[in-house]
Amino acid sequence: MARLQVNPTRMELKRLKTRLKTAERGHKLLKDKSDEMIRRFMEFAKENKKLREEVEAELSDALKTFIVAKAVSDDAVIQQAVAMPSSNVAIELDSKNVMSVVVPVITVKESGEGDKYPYSFSGVTAELDSSIEVMGGLLQRMVKLAEVEKTCNMLAIEIEKNRRRVNALEYVMIPQLQETIKFITMKLDENERSNIVRLVKVKSLIEKEIV
Repeated sequence: MARLQVNPTRMELKRLKTRLKTAERGHKLLKDKSDEMIRRFMEFAKENKKLREEVEAELSDALKTFIVAKAVSDDAVIQQAVAMPSSNVAIELDSKNVMSVVVPVITVKESGEGDKYPYSFSGVTAELDSSIEVMGGLLQRMVKLAEVEKTCNMLAIEIEKNRRRVNALEYVMIPQLQETIKFITMKLDENERSNIVRLVKVKSLIEKEIV
């Protein structure tokens, strides 16, 4: 591991030791944060999987019944039956903080007191009623699925960024600081030994002159 290019002085040694202590503390905090983020990500991933399976299964059933209804009814009758919405839907966007990641919160608000089936029952089949009922009930969960999927994506991106920071500290910065501290310490010890040797020689010369 390459060391940092610094002057081997005691002041620099003290500064590097402070940086090393800060880097090690930061590494621990980031590692703990990464572990917690992965745990939260797994919770959202499980919720996402469950929601997706439920939504896809119910949507598939609704489409099958709709196809049956379309097969036994005229297209004009089907289009007329579904042309008039029974309620108005509004989307409200908010956000929340999950491990320092701002993720969306989507709320669906339905308004209107119209009939759930704004068409004549005599003109359509029961399959169309069933299909419309299922699709209407899926709206809330489809929006929730979109919210959870977006949260998973944002957490995954942040986990990857955090992993890079942890690796940079663990495999680059901390080893560099440790290697540089070791080098400066050895250099200072070497200088100290050289000074002691010089002092001994000077003392020996002075003693010879006195004698």
